[in-house]
Amino acid sequence: MERNFGKVMVSICCITYNQKEYIRDALEGFLGQRTDFSYEVLIHDDASTDGTAQIIQEYAERFPHMIRPVLQTENQYSKGLTNVSGTYNFPRAQGKYIAMCEGDDYWSDRDKLQRQVDFMERHPGCSLVFHSARVEVLGKAFTERRMRPYRRSRKVMPEEIIDKTSGYPTASLMFRTEMVKSLPEFYVNAPIADIPLQLMAAQRGWAYYMDRPMCVYRLGGAASWTTLMKQGDYERKQREYACAMRDMYRAFDRESGGRFHGTVEHAVRRLWYLTQVNRRQFSVILARENRSLYRELNLRTRFFIRFESRLPGTYGRLQRWFHGVGR
Repeated sequence: MERNFGKVMVSICCITYNQKEYIRDALEGFLGQRTDFSYEVLIHDDASTDGTAQIIQEYAERFPHMIRPVLQTENQYSKGLTNVSGTYNFPRAQGKYIAMCEGDDYWSDRDKLQRQVDFMERHPGCSLVFHSARVEVLGKAFTERRMRPYRRSRKVMPEEIIDKTSGYPTASLMFRTEMVKSLPEFYVNAPIADIPLQLMAAQRGWAYYMDRPMCVYRLGGAASWTTLMKQGDYERKQREYACAMRDMYRAFDRESGGRFHGTVEHAVRRLWYLTQVNRRQFSVILARENRSLYRELNLRTRFFIRFESRLPGTYGRLQRWFHGVGR
């Protein structure tokens, strides 16, 4: 496909920290895209200590017209900055669209960007395009091998974006750059960045889901948000996360003038329930008043909840065996 090296159409926004083992896959996925338009790679490394920054610099020297890095010497996240993309990548974006991908994930379809841009160009009312992902487990875990929010390609209305039963892969998200040129308070103060972006898109229109696995989500990386969350006082972190996300959703509710109030409140309840699932609060998880939320969990999760709640000793022994503890 002949590429027009004129005005940038897409700004790829990537953040990294200690992802030396994975960052080449991400960069190769960016550089291997087949498009008829120009794109740029905005990458921010948060003072990695494992050689990630050196790999990024190597690629930036090889592809100076495409890769634009910010390589920190002091870790910004440890200083309390959670909206790294909003601070360092979004303001630099020259493209009409932004495509997201964190440094430990990667794109597996060379036509991903072209497919998404073509759709958004044809549908000006669409504010977000996303797709399914394959899940690559690092280490041992019983989990689904695909992130597939819906079972077919389809239009997704704003209410569904706000209050959904399954997450959207971050590495699948594409939206219009104008959306993030002025960031609302609920985005800036959020503990994570992908859900606030989806809420911002819901304010502006509808989304489209492509039922095609065009990226890979790596689960269990040492520096990933999920892994770091499980370290230390997990119970406290889950409670604090639920409170922070509740505040974020309600700030969005105010920002959108209460247009989605009932939907927002149900999303808050669902998120609180999922933190109870993570904390294994079985009296809450299995309570009659939460039956509808319980039924939304996938079959595998429901099986292990029933197993652990009824036979905790057996479950614990099998867990230790599976992870090789005490062998």
